[in-house]
Amino acid sequence: MADLLPVDEAIARIVAGVTPTVIEHVAIDAAGDRTLATPLAALRTQPPFPASAMDGYAVRAADVANVPTRLRLLGMSAAGAGFAGKVGPGEAVRIFTGAPVPEGADAILIQENAEEFEMGAVIARAGVAAGRYVRAAGLDFREGMPMLDAGRVLHSRELALAAAMGYAALPVQHRPRVAILSTGDELVPPGTMPTGDQIIAASGPGLAAYVRSIGGEAYDLGIVRDDLTLIEAAIDRATALPADVLVTLGGASVGDHDLVGKALARRGMALDFWRIAMRPGKPLMSGRIGPMHVLGLPGNPVSSLVCALLFLTPLVDALLGRPPRDLSEPAVLAVDVAGNDQRQDYVRATLAQGDGLPMVTPLPKQDSSQLSVLAASDCLLIRAISAPPAKAGDACRIIRLR
Repeated sequence: MADLLPVDEAIARIVAGVTPTVIEHVAIDAAGDRTLATPLAALRTQPPFPASAMDGYAVRAADVANVPTRLRLLGMSAAGAGFAGKVGPGEAVRIFTGAPVPEGADAILIQENAEEFEMGAVIARAGVAAGRYVRAAGLDFREGMPMLDAGRVLHSRELALAAAMGYAALPVQHRPRVAILSTGDELVPPGTMPTGDQIIAASGPGLAAYVRSIGGEAYDLGIVRDDLTLIEAAIDRATALPADVLVTLGGASVGDHDLVGKALARRGMALDFWRIAMRPGKPLMSGRIGPMHVLGLPGNPVSSLVCALLFLTPLVDALLGRPPRDLSEPAVLAVDVAGNDQRQDYVRATLAQGDGLPMVTPLPKQDSSQLSVLAASDCLLIRAISAPPAKAGDACRIIRLR
């Protein structure tokens, strides 16, 4: 198996020299799950003024050092309608959460510790330290402060922060266009009842959903028969999109009917590699046609989806300018497992919560034709090349599927 490429080396070669997609600006309410293209610094200071953290009274701490004490009530400070005057000795201002703290006041006497004695006066029943319940100007961030890094995926908390920083639109990477081409005389679309030797093309819909889940745009080029001219025409459609990535499903091997490699070569693909030391999914092509990346995945749905997880994910991440990430995480074997051979194994498995790390149990059936097993799996258990037998309780690594 010396001619089979290790998984890690294959990933490194796939992402080598990738140029991120173009930058576009989108409204903040349309930027959910997009990838930030450039670092963002705050356009404003938050809060822009000292603000009250509680409902109560803005006071001078020195005036309530000895209680009870009576303070003259000057007015009110509310959110959006602050008190314009100054708090002097023996004075207080009624204040509400988020309102500006008036000049001269340095603490908030919470309303539970105060009592309005009569019109124009308030009785302080407890003391309060200087700065207590006052949010200083710039407590959250200050104008010009770097806050969000490029490559960050924008979820609800990032969008809320960007809005508070003063942004109405955000620079994001264009979603990579991933064209998906299914090949094979035996394939029929979902919803069609197969006859004779036909089977339903299941890899395409699964892969399209996966592409969207990792931040790409999926373009279905349909099912193409095993005809060199038709396959070349489909490749031309991908080039015309233009697609950032062309993923072919099926025909990635070297059999007489595996015409995809020939068609790609005739369309100018520079082949990098085509076989990986892994299971499921040994036949996998990688190359380029001009700027368009090409991944030739196995037609088997389980193999294609596992390969998409391992190889398409880092490629899309690189196109989006996201930092490299390790998809794997530690876990513990719940049962004994056998030693492995010369291909890195990705074993479909279930997870249960243990006292610490999750417990992994391989499913009894591992045939790569069984989508039902993949759908029932929580993770892939990684078994390295030539891994020795392992016992229940041994450490392992997994890639979550859910």
